[in-house]
Amino acid sequence: MAFPPAFLDELMLRNPIEDVVGQYVTLKRSGANMFGLCPFHGEKTASFSVAPDKGIYYCFGCHKGGGAINFMMEVEGLSYPDAVRALAKRAGMEVPEDEQYQSRYRQQERLWALMKEAARYFHGKLYSPEGAEGLAYAQKRGMPKGTLTKFGIGFAPNSWNGLCEAMRAKGYTDQELKDAGLVSEKNGRIYDRFRNRLMFPIIDTRGNIIGFGGRVMDDSTPKYLNSPETLIFNKRKNLFGLNLAKKSKLGYLILVEGYMDAIALHQYGFDCAVASLGTSLTEEHATLLSRYTEQVYLIYDADEAGQRAAQRAIPMLERAGLRIKVLKVRDAKDPDEFLKKFGPDRFKLLLEESANRVEYQLNAIRSKYDIREDDQKIRYVHEAAELISTLGSSVQREVYGGRVAESAGISMEAMKLEVNKAFKRRMAIQRKKEEREKLAPAKALQPKERSIRYDNMKSAMAEEGILAQILRDPSLLADCGKLRGGDFSVPLLGKVFDDLNSRYHQGLEVSLSVLEVSAEEMSHLAGITHRHQGTVNADAFRDCVNTVLAQHQSAGVSNDDDLMALRNQLKERKGTRA
Repeated sequence: MAFPPAFLDELMLRNPIEDVVGQYVTLKRSGANMFGLCPFHGEKTASFSVAPDKGIYYCFGCHKGGGAINFMMEVEGLSYPDAVRALAKRAGMEVPEDEQYQSRYRQQERLWALMKEAARYFHGKLYSPEGAEGLAYAQKRGMPKGTLTKFGIGFAPNSWNGLCEAMRAKGYTDQELKDAGLVSEKNGRIYDRFRNRLMFPIIDTRGNIIGFGGRVMDDSTPKYLNSPETLIFNKRKNLFGLNLAKKSKLGYLILVEGYMDAIALHQYGFDCAVASLGTSLTEEHATLLSRYTEQVYLIYDADEAGQRAAQRAIPMLERAGLRIKVLKVRDAKDPDEFLKKFGPDRFKLLLEESANRVEYQLNAIRSKYDIREDDQKIRYVHEAAELISTLGSSVQREVYGGRVAESAGISMEAMKLEVNKAFKRRMAIQRKKEEREKLAPAKALQPKERSIRYDNMKSAMAEEGILAQILRDPSLLADCGKLRGGDFSVPLLGKVFDDLNSRYHQGLEVSLSVLEVSAEEMSHLAGITHRHQGTVNADAFRDCVNTVLAQHQSAGVSNDDDLMALRNQLKERKGTRA
């Protein structure tokens, strides 16, 4: 939706970036900017920068950036219009909404309301004669009425269109039922997607019911049937139980594979349990977890599939800055069964005894080899050394190297040599990679976002320079001559130039924070402002303008020598403005 420019200017004025970000991040001033720990990825050293004078934020670690609107989009998972609404509400402003936006937001609101009504329908059926089998199953699994109410658990009757008819009676259309993922369609007729299943509402962190998971009560397949992707449901970005677990005071989160395990943990006092939604853990899940904790206990099934899933999850959780411990459930097939057999105190001991991720991975490597055979012992030591060489601390490398040496029956000196060789190989590979990037600046300067490509690097670098300088001094736009966005080789940069140029000549705010672009595009633009620092220089600006016009006219593709020459020229011209 295109909001009136004057409204966006006023919105930004009433929502200073440091105040908006400060609701989520503890910021400390350092010079003109403010710094804190990034809310989008885990980190121990503050690399998240807020520039109050520019109205933008940028993280040097994960490279996310933008203005107050984009921050709300990222941190709360909102669409652009919804982020505007949130900021307007914060500032006590009324949003001028056009019909297009009203239609989309009404559609979302209708789907949220429909899902709530569907949850009430399923929950009611659980206590009706039709739901007797479902209620008996829930009670057999140890779920009292309080738990069924807390999680909103219900039952989908074994009927063709019971839900359809109930929702139609409440005024919902067949199209809305399809949009919500509550029905399937065959030969032009719709019928209930969920039948004869125990139903688990999936609730987002804002309390909206966005989907369902349905479990069979026998050995039929699929064991779980989840809602499909919809306008309001994305399984890669939501976790079952997080709406409750985010309020936990335990100081950590427990990640399990199934709904039943998560519910059992909550019943026994571990109100910090969450489960993925019928999919492997994703980077989005890891980032979501990092917003609420620094410590995650990973509990996956002991079978081969569960252990593979754990191995895949560990690096994703680590990249999100989370501390990881891996718990193996002993004498039971899963946490649900363990808690019923042994109780919460024994489970708490399991948590305390759980291995950190390095111990877990070393144990997994050890289990692959019979070290009574020399060739397998050698392969075990080599693979363990490769893992240990990835550890950043020399103390960690020595401690874990010692454990492997002891288990393999070799000397500490021999193990240390293996780890050092693996570490040196890793460093050599990293150095060669960095050298290749230095020797190929065009490749190194390609945007990280793959949807944005620089085909003419010489022009693109000049285009970045133009945008960076006019954002610091909009009056330069009066000295652009015939330059237009169509002259730019990068469509995104050309569009932004035209938008900023139009705002300047209308007497409006010239800032990234008021632009309506995707989160990835905004992060790229914010990165440009941080790469091109320094004082404004009119000569350097004109050089950039002339380069873009010349490249557009010739439609030439620059080589690395051209690129290096342009970068050196811009550096030489830095100084006070002419």
